[in-house]
Amino acid sequence: MVQSLNTKVDLIMDATAFTGLADYGKIMIGDKGFEFYNSRDSRKYIQIPWKEVDYVIASVLLKGKWIPRYAIKTKKNGTYTFASKEAKKVLRAVRKYVDPNHMVQSLSFFDVVKRGVQSKFKKG
Repeated sequence: MVQSLNTKVDLIMDATAFTGLADYGKIMIGDKGFEFYNSRDSRKYIQIPWKEVDYVIASVLLKGKWIPRYAIKTKKNGTYTFASKEAKKVLRAVRKYVDPNHMVQSLSFFDVVKRGVQSKFKKG
């Protein structure tokens, strides 16, 4: 069994981690970091200490009524994407430990298309 980073747990929720294939398990948000544990394979886990979190990126749809997934961008190891049924609860729990200025919305579909078109016609 894996040793948890956290000494105090704020939230435990069923979630999906998108690491190549979808891994189903539970996320745990506590005083020391963000953790994901796979429900089938105990060797598959993700532990991210709060001091390692650079940004939390939320994919917001329908003017904030639905958040299908969120990602945690770390300072060294890249970006980890997760989804859960109650993403707002998760993001509120994360907000206690991550600076709210480092919690951002991802680009919408139209913003991505607009940037692509602008880069095509950009002089340079």
